[in-house]
Amino acid sequence: MRLAVYAFYGFALGLLLVGLRELLFSFEENRCSMTYMFEYPEYRRVPLPRRVARQYPSYGLYLYGEGAYAQETRGLKLTGAPVLFLPGNAGSYKQARSLGSVALRKAENLERGIHMNVFTIDFNEELVALYGGSLRRQTQFLHESIKAILRLYKDRPDPPTGVVLVGHSMGGVVARALFTLARFNPRLVSLIITQASPHQAPVLSVDPYILEFYSTVRNRWATNAEDFRNITVLSVGGGYLDFQVRSGLTALSCPIDDLNKMSVVVTAVPRTWVSTDHISIVWCKELVLATVRAFFDLIEPETGQFTESPEKRMSVLNYHFFRHPVLQPGEAQEDPVTFSAPPEAWKEVNTLRLFYTAPKEAQVKYFLFALSSRRKAYSHFHCRSNNMEMTSWLYGCTQMSGSMCVQAIDLSSETELLPAYKAVTVKISELMSVSHLIIDASNPSGGQFLVECELQREQSLTVSVQVPHTLSFGLTVSDISINSSGLLHTLLLQDFHQVYQAFRITVMSHCKTTKDRLPSVYRVRVPWFQEDSFAMASIPSVSEIYSMLHTSRPDNTSSALLQLHTAPNCQYKVSIRTSFPKVLGQILRFCGPVLPVYSAVVLLLMIRAQLSSIKRLGHPVGMQEAMSKSLQVHKLELPVLLLLLLLRQSWFHDVWSSLGLPGVDTLPLNSVESISQDPKASMQEWPRLVSPLLCVLGAAIAFWGSTVLRVSVYFLSFFLAPLHRPSVSRDCGTLRLHTQILLIVSLSVLGGVTCGALALMVSTLLHLYRVLKLQMTERSLSHMLNLAPQKVSQNTENGFHGSDSHSKSKECNGSPLLSESVLQDVRDDLELHFSLSTMLTLTMMFSAPSLIHWKNNLRYWVHLDPDPCWPHIVPLLISSVLLINCNTDTLLRSKLMLNLMLHLLLPLCVGMLAFCPLHIYRVTYYLSSALTLLVCSCFF
Repeated sequence: MRLAVYAFYGFALGLLLVGLRELLFSFEENRCSMTYMFEYPEYRRVPLPRRVARQYPSYGLYLYGEGAYAQETRGLKLTGAPVLFLPGNAGSYKQARSLGSVALRKAENLERGIHMNVFTIDFNEELVALYGGSLRRQTQFLHESIKAILRLYKDRPDPPTGVVLVGHSMGGVVARALFTLARFNPRLVSLIITQASPHQAPVLSVDPYILEFYSTVRNRWATNAEDFRNITVLSVGGGYLDFQVRSGLTALSCPIDDLNKMSVVVTAVPRTWVSTDHISIVWCKELVLATVRAFFDLIEPETGQFTESPEKRMSVLNYHFFRHPVLQPGEAQEDPVTFSAPPEAWKEVNTLRLFYTAPKEAQVKYFLFALSSRRKAYSHFHCRSNNMEMTSWLYGCTQMSGSMCVQAIDLSSETELLPAYKAVTVKISELMSVSHLIIDASNPSGGQFLVECELQREQSLTVSVQVPHTLSFGLTVSDISINSSGLLHTLLLQDFHQVYQAFRITVMSHCKTTKDRLPSVYRVRVPWFQEDSFAMASIPSVSEIYSMLHTSRPDNTSSALLQLHTAPNCQYKVSIRTSFPKVLGQILRFCGPVLPVYSAVVLLLMIRAQLSSIKRLGHPVGMQEAMSKSLQVHKLELPVLLLLLLLRQSWFHDVWSSLGLPGVDTLPLNSVESISQDPKASMQEWPRLVSPLLCVLGAAIAFWGSTVLRVSVYFLSFFLAPLHRPSVSRDCGTLRLHTQILLIVSLSVLGGVTCGALALMVSTLLHLYRVLKLQMTERSLSHMLNLAPQKVSQNTENGFHGSDSHSKSKECNGSPLLSESVLQDVRDDLELHFSLSTMLTLTMMFSAPSLIHWKNNLRYWVHLDPDPCWPHIVPLLISSVLLINCNTDTLLRSKLMLNLMLHLLLPLCVGMLAFCPLHIYRVTYYLSSALTLLVCSCFF
């Protein structure tokens, strides 16, 4: 039986480790280039008003500088455009050096004299992603910092009217929270760029202040959407390398028609095309360059400050972060273009495809594609080139003169930059006034490049393929062969629109000749979110692409696409199979933060199994056996499913809402709105199927975590044994009543004066001391019984058993009669208190973030305000102290309360499963209730 239990939980641990490996290590290495400082970085503190400095002693405002620029700004006489960097969770203000250094180098290369002043805020590296009590303080200090920055420019002839904000991680959420302040002037901030900021929901909701903060920000931006339409916000997600903040959480929840709110994953950013982890997104050179280029394009040459035009902001950000049409914003030529090239420079292409290699000498060259006879047969015209210097290279001729075009319109604005080349596709049906398409293949500087163009039929180049089912475990393969006669093929991956799906796509290319061929580019395109990913491959080659999604399609009306930019006259074979390890990784990426809830549920079920065993047999079963017996998922899932079914009924939902009861938490697998409380959304198929798997994984964490705790206690008892008298009583480590009362009062005062988590940690260690004493007593008794078997036999014959032996010794230092029953009593108490200590350790872990925050700020204040643990943990403190004296005999004497507790523990577990996945801090309330019931069972 024990072997089967260990095998089951070993298998569950294996699944968990496979998922963690896929989540943390199985993606490509970080391909970002490092940003370097050319001179020693300096951070000059900006003085703040005395009132602000006293109110926020742990915060500070700094100006970044290097070398000569740092010396010029020593007196804070500034002339640049202000940019303010906001660090995130545990982030340093010195992270602004990448942005500041690149901005300085960029300004040195410009002749217009425009530059930026990069400021940064020191938030004392607070853990605001885990402790939400500081978020409001950070927001208020940010407001004061913006006003202080603008005061530095008050003597300038054209002072800035606002500050551009760049927020990393939680810094981006704080930037948006500015607009929730009653006295904040929205005109002070018109542009916010956030990097890996979880706008949708907090990664971990370990205290109510985080969710309250998010709710305030979300409601403010939703109810005042019209007032914020002129405020431009760009959110950039890090991609799959960022396992701390998944990119789906970085999407902005704004109206679809509000084009000033944009979200993108860094893998889709032109000229970047790499995934970043949570920290490298700050210093990734490719992304920093895109950000700095956008900033300088947004600065007006006349004033040297950022533009106030929302249209220009949107145009520049779209250019640098989304499409990059090669032509700079505003460069597109709307007026007709005239040509003066000689007749020999023009050549008409009579075939469907053009393949041209420019010579090394300079020349003027134009190619013409006539459209008159091809409009009905072909739908699109596609062209691509590499190393071409010309920005405007595709035109539509509106007036011909013989074999030459006299007047044309520029179609190059549709150009898109890809990793290997730039490409453009135009729709022929939209060019009714155009008689010919013109490719400008001139090379005025003599540079060599390739140009490939072709006429396309959309129907023949778009193929639908059904992806394998997620539960096929990679045994089912979808194959499709493409005899490439074109440059672009699109595979519609039918039914690929959910985040729990993951596929390994293998693309094999084979060509008869590889001379002068551009590399193939494979692009996984997601229509509903800017999360495209790219892969390049030489020809011939075998490429493997692992394809997952950051966001699900809410309405399931469209699927992801695989675009193949191929070489002509080649064969491509595409194989698609489910990658089960990646599926596990996706489940952990989205649902990993809720695993502590499932572990707490399993621990509570384990306690229930042990209490049931005490009621039936008089002693508890072991923790491992209790977990194996209690893991009955159907008893948990069916009540939750029934509740969801009832909530779909309008009358029940109205009654539920009228009583003020909370909504049922859903697993974040349905849509971008992972925090949604829509009960109908909760009825999706997969969250309910994933929940049992999460229960098994949570059980594995609880099982092996408790095993580690047991082993640690066992070895720790060896080191502490020389410091304690050997005892043979089950009452060792217990406390007198007045001592318990004194401890409860002291811990309550300690929690109220300092930090509730500190008091909880002390009470947990006190209970752990009781476990250590029982462990040492159990070892002492075992040794004594092995050395004195005759005495044990005599004691047994004389009738000293169980409670009789117990009644003869109540003190640790007494001399009880040795018997197997005494040893069994100690072992029973040890099993019970091991389970209680494991549960108390879990509650201490939930409160650890506030304890860490209190410890880091101890030099500024002694009392943690606000304290998410206080006064909610007072019942937990009382229970943990009183349970030190609890044993199996006292539980057996209270049959009524024990029966009541056994009936109430299962509803508590169901409640945790229904109401805690998105509100993890509620787990402490449920565990506190369970321990309070246990105290009542022991003493009443």
